[in-house]
Amino acid sequence: MKAGRSLADLVANGLCTGCGLCASIGLPVTMRESDRGFLRPVEETALTEDQLARLVALCPGVSLDGPSAERVPDAEAAVMHPVWGPVLGMHRTWAANPGMRFAGASGGAITAIAAHLLASGRADAVLHVGADPRSALRSASRYSVATGDVVERAGSRYAPSATLAGLDDALQRFERIAVIAKPCEIAGLRRLLAAEPGLADRIPWLLSFFCAGVPSLHGTEALLRQKGLEAEGLESLRYRGNGWPGRMTAHMHDGRSASWSYAQSWGVELHRHLQFRCKICADGTGEHADLVAADAWATKDGYPDFEERDGISALIVRTRKGTELFESAVSSGALGTAPLSLDELAAMQPYQVDRKRTLIARLAALRRLGGMAPRYRRQRLWRNGLRGGGRLFRNFAGTALRVLQGRHRE
Repeated sequence: MKAGRSLADLVANGLCTGCGLCASIGLPVTMRESDRGFLRPVEETALTEDQLARLVALCPGVSLDGPSAERVPDAEAAVMHPVWGPVLGMHRTWAANPGMRFAGASGGAITAIAAHLLASGRADAVLHVGADPRSALRSASRYSVATGDVVERAGSRYAPSATLAGLDDALQRFERIAVIAKPCEIAGLRRLLAAEPGLADRIPWLLSFFCAGVPSLHGTEALLRQKGLEAEGLESLRYRGNGWPGRMTAHMHDGRSASWSYAQSWGVELHRHLQFRCKICADGTGEHADLVAADAWATKDGYPDFEERDGISALIVRTRKGTELFESAVSSGALGTAPLSLDELAAMQPYQVDRKRTLIARLAALRRLGGMAPRYRRQRLWRNGLRGGGRLFRNFAGTALRVLQGRHRE
């Protein structure tokens, strides 16, 4: 980010991920819903040059580095895979508790690990995202202190969420917190921990999940309109879980309800409303987390199969701390587990493989046409780009069209 730029300019140029970190580090910034249906930071009073410099230094939207020994000091023994990042272990896994497994988005592995942290006293609270109690349409940063809280908030939220906007409040209330958040949020949190080492004992556990991007609220509103429903009448809204992959389900105050399959909700509508910053993201797989989970999709004819079945998570262990936590959760009976290979993960998650191999083309188009691009280091983009093939041209052309039409700006 060039000197003299403002927070508003960062947002306008499509660099904001909506993580909420800047609203929780003592700056006069709050998160608000934009006209486009995303959460964006707004200055309450003008930032000083020093405050803006601090924000930019921590912001995972402006720049995002791959893990290093300085940022993730106990991951140095990990194998650095070109697509998946640091890998100390890889497993199929699921919550051993059947109810927790059913509630989770993909087998409830992260839910079970979070509950294990609370039950074992390793964390006093879990900071994550759940439905906003003031508006069923929206998501909000929440903290859970008991297994029931974690299970109630299990499942994906395919809408804007600023998990880290609740970080300061959680730190004031609890001595040790575990954080479950999107990859960009975990990367920003790693930066904060590097800048303020005294927080490391207060935030000892960082958990994440594979992310394909953040859809605008307008995507959810479009799905509701398809069923003749209005957001104002929502009593509850669930995107995933209660089965695998689970159906998106809306319940209205007047007793009506509607549901959509995963293929109908994410596959047809929600993915069309992603924020531009997610389209140029170098880390959708949570490389800075201790543990990161993904859908361990069954595959059919070489592609993921979304038929309903018992949920299974693919779990990547990235740090020694994560290894110890995983082994503890398994030995306590919280998790079931089975082997998983790199080739199997690639078949389960082809989108993540493709985005890593084609990102260099998207960034080239953005820079060539004068767009403001994030700075990336240690993300292995050129190495992956060598395997992009003809998809590189298609991704260059698609991004160029977005930039020429101004769809990269807000």
